Amino acid sequence: MEPIIVLDQVSYCYPVPGSNPQPALHDLSLQVNEGEYVAILGANGSGKSTLARHLNALLLPDQGRVVVAGLDTRQASQRSEIRRTVGMVFQRPEDQIVATLVSHDVAFGPENLGLTPDDIRVRVESALRAVDLWDERDRPPHMLSAGQMQRLALAGVLAVRPRCIVFDEVTAMLDPAGRRAARALMAELHREGLTVITITHLMEEALDASRVVVLNDGEAVLDGTPGDVFSDVARLEPLGLDLPAVANLAHALRAHHPALPPGLLSLPDLVEALEALRCRVALDRRGPTCPPSVSDRAARKSWGPTRPPSALVAAAGLGHTYMLGTPFARRALEDVRLSIRAGEAHGLIGATGSGKSTLLQHLNGLMRPQEGTLRVGSYDLTDLKADIAAVRRIVGLVFQMPEVQIFEQYVGDEIAYGPRLAGLHGEDLRKRVRWAMDLVGLDFDSFKDRFTFAISGGEKRKVAVAATLALRPELLLLDEPTAGLDPSSRRELLIRLKQLQDGGMTLMLSSHQMEDVAELSQRLTVMVEGTTVLDGDAATVFGVGDRLENWGLEQPVVARLAHALDVRGWDLQPGIVDQDVLIDVLESRLEPTP
Repeated sequence: MEPIIVLDQVSYCYPVPGSNPQPALHDLSLQVNEGEYVAILGANGSGKSTLARHLNALLLPDQGRVVVAGLDTRQASQRSEIRRTVGMVFQRPEDQIVATLVSHDVAFGPENLGLTPDDIRVRVESALRAVDLWDERDRPPHMLSAGQMQRLALAGVLAVRPRCIVFDEVTAMLDPAGRRAARALMAELHREGLTVITITHLMEEALDASRVVVLNDGEAVLDGTPGDVFSDVARLEPLGLDLPAVANLAHALRAHHPALPPGLLSLPDLVEALEALRCRVALDRRGPTCPPSVSDRAARKSWGPTRPPSALVAAAGLGHTYMLGTPFARRALEDVRLSIRAGEAHGLIGATGSGKSTLLQHLNGLMRPQEGTLRVGSYDLTDLKADIAAVRRIVGLVFQMPEVQIFEQYVGDEIAYGPRLAGLHGEDLRKRVRWAMDLVGLDFDSFKDRFTFAISGGEKRKVAVAATLALRPELLLLDEPTAGLDPSSRRELLIRLKQLQDGGMTLMLSSHQMEDVAELSQRLTVMVEGTTVLDGDAATVFGVGDRLENWGLEQPVVARLAHALDVRGWDLQPGIVDQDVLIDVLESRLEPTP
């Protein structure tokens, strides 16, 4: 198989004005063959996005060379052909959408290739039909949902008909249904003969590839099949990575049942392995020797004995219409009802465009209610005289895209901005900044003087969270807080958020990562098309698997495994969403193994 991309001892440093260059790639050699499906993994700051931008000459190496289909990226005359050969789909589709209509945006690339109008029309229709956007061809791109904009960006690349497409964290902001669709499309493109390179922090997505490359500090440290790379969790942990969710669960179960075979990466394989291991099934165990019910365990684990039940947030009949009174009016919230108890962690889930971000922005007064009632603490936000500045002192919001709330030049100054306005100075301010940075896993001495524009996307997310935490809000609103974080950083952030909640802070987490929601939240609210359709404890909400899928969501892997085993006759208790609880329940169903 012929190589389409060759990197030969490539090194690259980002220039930093007034400071030393920031190394990103170091002596990296890599070859990608025509028609391969390659997943690139690595911790935040490992060089993944920098590598991607070298593949179609958006960046040029300081040392070494990059050759694409026999063309050297250092040769300016060859870059147009290189960019026709390798197309890029970025994490933020807004960065590559340039026209005012969907069809015009897709036509932009073919027009620049000098194609005839008839050929352009054929390519535009073919590309839009491939991503299921043909019916939206006459809409403005900014009126599309986030998932639709991601598909529009891909259509613009497909219209150029490249031989290789690089996907840089394209599923990070998509809901579960959107991720499934994106993964299916990547697989289809690969079957059609395209070379597919995907950069991701979601280990499950790497399983779709035939080859996985792991970067660390700008170097390729692992290269093999998914089975090879995910064969040893101890080897991945120092690299800031983890096993895929199913493999992680299998690894935890194997600690209790060593006879469970290694290398289980898919849910069907894990179910079959557990079936083979089962020696007996208790069809009806309701006696006093049974383990405590799942709901009792979950309640004790989640709440503790003294958690107050009072509501910190109460909304009823909340409604909002964007661009009200114009031809572009769009209903975003409709009869939303919400209650958040003081001291709890409350999850907010829903498909892309369901109104989650709009609701969060109401809770700290960025948006004022057009309809209904909303109370936060002692403040009535429907009252035009309400002290919104006071509301924002007790309610902190971390946006979905951290770059929109970062404006200082240095990391330390960004995190210190809010506390400084609140009156902290000198050593007290320094301690507060250090405390917030420690909470999110940013080393104070290493990062306080770093330029905010020169850090990775995942590091920007940590800075945004730290800047909000530094204000020590009573209620912390988190909009996709783990998107763009590597597995190690994600795990660390969830642990720190649990600690904050244990210390009395109320959390509201909006996320498309069901594992994160299940791990952190006691109660959940589900939104569909701007309306709250389900509210309850995590076990109840994640127990309605079919309804969640219809709403573009999914159960966490623990709940999916429990359901799959129950279908096979294991007679499990309903509502299992916690890994420790599942392990305990399976312990009662399986004979001990040596």
